[in-house]
Amino acid sequence: MAAPAQPKKIVAPTVSQINAEFVTQLACKYWAPHIKKKSPFDIKVIEDIYEKEIVKSRFAIRKIMLLEFSQYLENYLWMNYSPEVSSKAYLMSICCMVNEKFRENVPAWEIFKKKPDHFPFFFKHILKAALAETDGEFSLHEQTVLLLFLDHCFNSLEVDLIRSQVQQLISLPMWMGLQLARLELELKKTPKLRKFWNLIKKNDEKMDPEAREQAYQERRFLSQLIQKFISVLKSVPLSEPVTMDKVHYCERFIELMIDLEALLPTRRWFNTILDDSHLLVHCYLSNLVRREEDGHLFSQLLDMLKFYTGFEINDQTGNALTENEMTTIHYDRITSLQRAAFAHFPELYDFALSNVAEVDTRESLVKFFGPLSSNTLHQVASYLCLLPTLPKNEDTTFDKEFLLELLVSRHERRISQIQQLNQMPLYPTEKIIWDENIVPTEYYSGEGCLALPKLNLQFLTLHDYLLRNFNLFRLESTYEIRQDIEDSVSRMKPWQSEYGGVVFGGWARMAQPIVAFTVVEVAKPNIGENWPTRVRADVTINLNVRDHIKDEWEGLRKHDVCFLITVRPTKPYGTKFDRRRPFIEQVGLVYVRGCEIQGMLDDKGRVIEDGPEPRPNLRGESRTFRVFLDPNQYQQDMTNTIQNGAEDVYETFNIIMRRKPKENNFKAVLETIRNLMNTDCVVPDWLHDIILGYGDPSSAHYSKMPNQIATLDFNDTFLSIEHLKASFPGHNVKVTVEDPALQIPPFRITFPVRSGKGKKRKDADVEDEDTEEAKTLIVEPHVIPNRGPYPYNQPKRNTIQFTHTQIEAIRAGMQPGLTMVVGPPGTGKTDVAVQIISNIYHNFPEQRTLIVTHSNQALNQLFEKIMALDIDERHLLRLGHGEEELETEKDFSRYGRVNYVLARRIELLEEVKRLQKSLGVPGDASYTCETAGYFFLYQVMSRWEEYISKVKNKGRSYEEDMEIAEGCFRHIKKIFTQLEEFRASELLRSGLDRSKYLLVKEAKIIAMTCTHAALKRHDLVKLGFKYDNILMEEAAQILEIETFIPLLLQNPQDGFSRLKRWIMIGDHHQLPPVIKNMAFQKYSNMEQSLFTRFVRVGVPTVDLDAQGRARASLCNLYNWRYKNLGNLPHVQLLPEFSTANAGLLYDFQLINVEDFQGVGESEPNPYFYQNLGEAEYVVALFMYMCLLGYPADKISILTTYNGQKHLIRDIINRRCGNNPLIGRPNKVTTVDRFQGQQNDYILLSLVRTRAVGHLRDVRRLVVAMSRARLGLYIFARVSLFQNCFELTPAFSQLTARPLHLHIIPTEPFPTTRKNGERPSHEVQIIKNMPQMANFVYNMYMHLIQTTHHYHQTLLQLPPAMVEEGEEVQNQETELETEEEAMTVQVDIIPSPTDTSCSQETPAFQTDTTPSQTETTASETGASSNPEAIPALSETTTTVAGAVSAPAEAYTPQDATSAPEGTK
Repeated sequence: MAAPAQPKKIVAPTVSQINAEFVTQLACKYWAPHIKKKSPFDIKVIEDIYEKEIVKSRFAIRKIMLLEFSQYLENYLWMNYSPEVSSKAYLMSICCMVNEKFRENVPAWEIFKKKPDHFPFFFKHILKAALAETDGEFSLHEQTVLLLFLDHCFNSLEVDLIRSQVQQLISLPMWMGLQLARLELELKKTPKLRKFWNLIKKNDEKMDPEAREQAYQERRFLSQLIQKFISVLKSVPLSEPVTMDKVHYCERFIELMIDLEALLPTRRWFNTILDDSHLLVHCYLSNLVRREEDGHLFSQLLDMLKFYTGFEINDQTGNALTENEMTTIHYDRITSLQRAAFAHFPELYDFALSNVAEVDTRESLVKFFGPLSSNTLHQVASYLCLLPTLPKNEDTTFDKEFLLELLVSRHERRISQIQQLNQMPLYPTEKIIWDENIVPTEYYSGEGCLALPKLNLQFLTLHDYLLRNFNLFRLESTYEIRQDIEDSVSRMKPWQSEYGGVVFGGWARMAQPIVAFTVVEVAKPNIGENWPTRVRADVTINLNVRDHIKDEWEGLRKHDVCFLITVRPTKPYGTKFDRRRPFIEQVGLVYVRGCEIQGMLDDKGRVIEDGPEPRPNLRGESRTFRVFLDPNQYQQDMTNTIQNGAEDVYETFNIIMRRKPKENNFKAVLETIRNLMNTDCVVPDWLHDIILGYGDPSSAHYSKMPNQIATLDFNDTFLSIEHLKASFPGHNVKVTVEDPALQIPPFRITFPVRSGKGKKRKDADVEDEDTEEAKTLIVEPHVIPNRGPYPYNQPKRNTIQFTHTQIEAIRAGMQPGLTMVVGPPGTGKTDVAVQIISNIYHNFPEQRTLIVTHSNQALNQLFEKIMALDIDERHLLRLGHGEEELETEKDFSRYGRVNYVLARRIELLEEVKRLQKSLGVPGDASYTCETAGYFFLYQVMSRWEEYISKVKNKGRSYEEDMEIAEGCFRHIKKIFTQLEEFRASELLRSGLDRSKYLLVKEAKIIAMTCTHAALKRHDLVKLGFKYDNILMEEAAQILEIETFIPLLLQNPQDGFSRLKRWIMIGDHHQLPPVIKNMAFQKYSNMEQSLFTRFVRVGVPTVDLDAQGRARASLCNLYNWRYKNLGNLPHVQLLPEFSTANAGLLYDFQLINVEDFQGVGESEPNPYFYQNLGEAEYVVALFMYMCLLGYPADKISILTTYNGQKHLIRDIINRRCGNNPLIGRPNKVTTVDRFQGQQNDYILLSLVRTRAVGHLRDVRRLVVAMSRARLGLYIFARVSLFQNCFELTPAFSQLTARPLHLHIIPTEPFPTTRKNGERPSHEVQIIKNMPQMANFVYNMYMHLIQTTHHYHQTLLQLPPAMVEEGEEVQNQETELETEEEAMTVQVDIIPSPTDTSCSQETPAFQTDTTPSQTETTASETGASSNPEAIPALSETTTTVAGAVSAPAEAYTPQDATSAPEGTK
């Protein structure tokens, strides 16, 4: 297997290069946004740029990036476009810019929507250009650019402007391109289409000739484009050199065809045109497919196109076809061929009279049709309406190979899609792992086309939906597996020994050499299958390693996935491994196979089972693991060995590799998706079309649901009647009681329920009444019945005053249907979620709610808030491994709940014992739950009934007394109700059975992460798990497939899903799910969550519109991204928001950081970006804030790249990590990891100095800007970021303030100065990082010194001044320890030694000269020799600007390269 050549990474130009470019000079003259006086529009500029910059450089990405980044499209091209100035260069320039925007993953159509007038004219010219001759005005490379532009248009059907143009190309009239016989056949199949066809013909006759000609051109566009492609394809020679332009054109064309086939609105009419053109037959017979090197990707794309052309769907109705229906279609085709053969071709009688199963294989079809002449084959095809009729006495123009392939490929039996899937191995092999067309490297630039499925807005069927997600999830996991294999195997350093064998020169923590490998069981296949039911093998390894690594290997659990690897190195002992060269040929990797651990074997060869019993201690170093191999893969390998004489793969393995458990769940998720595809996926009817992206997007909104609920109990949602009235603005609130004293919560509200179908009314008065009625709410206050005499009986109450949009979200969540809540940062998403859960729990006590989140942290936050509400904790259950982090003594895991039930049972039986004693009843009523039940029935109930019958004499306080009495009885009754529920735990003896019972019967609110749901679906369904409602938090951060799986964690009831509500809460303007590989993220759009897709499709959302996290000024940095996001009143009123940040002039500031010692960003590993100047500056500001008195845990340091995160952590460890005067920040992490968290003060480093990088994704910008509550300080290269179009709304506010840090060193924390006031203290301007570092050093030394002087004076006070001598003694001991600490502190802060700093005047005027400082240091116990100040280390450098080591030195040894999108 040839190792793929290492692809080159596109290096982004530096700012200085950008400024020197011809393009930039033109931009500054004509269109740059920051230039005030611009030159007038000149068409020649566009011509020049296109010819000199784009065509001359062969469409170099670097040039196009520059142009697009300079806002060429927005500020020059489209702004000045009109039919008069339209030209080839103009068209091509616009297409290049739009394609670049799609490559960069930034919105492309916004500018066209703002100025849509000339778009139809522009689009028609694009169509004309796409059909032009390749040797004419437009070159093939240019036409490839046009194809890509058209593909983007077809994939943007949600944009009205684009859809209106594209629809003219793809609709029923395009069938004009069919041959007449085929057209008649199709119209005959679907009779209602003939009516429409006749209508189209009538309309055409009414058109004027010019318009008709234009319409005909548009309708025939795709047919003509296919013919043009076939002519290009036929021009590719078999063995002579071919230009790559032709290959790329063919690849892009097939990509366009796949995208048209994979969308129902385009496929409906286009599939027939494609079939009639016989494109697939032409392609499979082409020379390009036979060219192994150039045609590899083309062949893969062709297989995808073949899959979609034969997809199991009815093109007209859009319904999925069952296996029986597909078989019927196949039989119909064969029998129609047999009938034609019988009637007209005597030489085919044998074929015509055979049964279908005998003649529908490729071999038998070739046997029957192969001997026929070309003319006969043509006549057969024309009888089937596949080709036009052959005129008499004329020979066919088609060659025989084509005609034979046409008939055979159309009539051969195809294996069904589900069978194909079931026969597919789940583990990747070496063929897939290193195939860069389907698993691209981290260097994927977005230029080329890939053989990957795409996730867009719509899917053909649920099978298509699951299959695309299955393939992408599998390949994305494969990318991570490749990284792990390359890392582990290269660490083991496999070399060729002198005798030709393998010797390992290194070692790896995650991999071990295999001592012995044997297959121990191959079980018989199931009936109807040809692969074994299971294959097991034993792998022996020698664990001569450190104890903790040995424990990790021995700790491998059941279902953990490992990889078996064969290497046959060719390099001699001692050869160095070069990570830049192809991996496979260096290590000689031959095979990779996956396996799943069953368990480790004990001394007697038995599998050690996981369980509570301690594991046996095994002697020696040798360990054997029993593993399951993939039966499908084993069958394929064995077939290959027997039929082709290939070697037995399973005799060759010499390395076993394990992976981190958290990253190793891919097989379980893939099995779950495959199981879903094998079962009848029952999604509720009201959701089915929305999930596929069709129909009315608002059809699942509660207002359109047939089972809307009129009266709802809002329980403790409202704090008062005024709160209720304010929550429904524009509604008329009628309260059922007049007395204001009785108008207190809780409230029941009756809403006017309107059926979705409106009726036409003639009478206007009635209509007015109707609207009046529709806005009237009937509110009924009700009293919660007394729950008992004890304080703990009182219900917990909500204390949050929800806003009216939050109330709308809560109302929608309580009604059946789909509820989507968009929650911007700080708008109380979790509070809304918890209130919805509580209200559903009280309104529908028999229903069960499933809570799903992306992270354990979010789940724990939800759970902590749920526990604060009036929900009985016996109904709460938390699945998965995150419950350890819950900040509570209580354990909500399955076994934790079992223990709770058992303990609670004992408590309640004690209460029964007390009650029995007080009633004087003999016997042992409190022995079990059962005896307690009898006691309640015969002793307690009889007494209560007797009491009720006697209390007939109504006194004045009768109601009050009765209420108290009933309350006491309710308390007693609840004891026995709970005991009745706990009775099952007496009958079930094992903890496992009890936990299953809790999960299936007892728990009403079950919480888990989306990953846990995907992993455990099989087990949950098997247990008979049931639920009625799903609430998803962080829904915009969950992968599409991981959002879908929780809908199907239960078996359908009588063929229907019992799901009633689906509430999704998230924010699609913040970061999407984490996809590590750029190709899957960008090309396949795998990062699109289902939440985001629903928003794009147009599903109605409730947008929360009041934030309570940040100062109003900080909120302005990101609120432009949301629909009218405002502030809650407390943001203006509370003192913490109105007070200024001490020692800093502004509450937010963008601080410009120039190159430090000639270096800006550096990249020691791919995407591992660092910027030393920014890192030092950030840490210096952090130290400054701490010295002023800010608590270190109120400050977090964020950055946009992993490399910078490691660098900042390193610097903090060197500077101040162990210094008690300063300490460590709350967190140093990436923006992506910090999503969902907040802190008072955020210091943010943007790192990049060459290209904006992934901050260009506005979602990352929104997260970065919205983490701070009180202060945000951003360190960046301003000249780079201020030009970026997408970031303008935030950066225009940031750059309006000075770009140098303004500090007030003499203002201590906290301050009384109001935010925005001029300070009374002196403001100091910091120009650069060395000055800041120098300043902080001096400030620190001054602080040490003054503290020391203060302590000296304290110690010299006469004893008379101190009341008790003991106090002095205590103070002295305290001071001694403090002085020791001071010594450490002085040692930790290095002094400024760089000459660049000594030029600066010290920023903080201390009372001492440098020599005095030294003396002070020696007085406090630090030695005055230079060694007391740490010398420059090899790995890091000093703070104070004296940085001599390169930034690469900061790369931590264990830090692996992390792609840009890594969070």
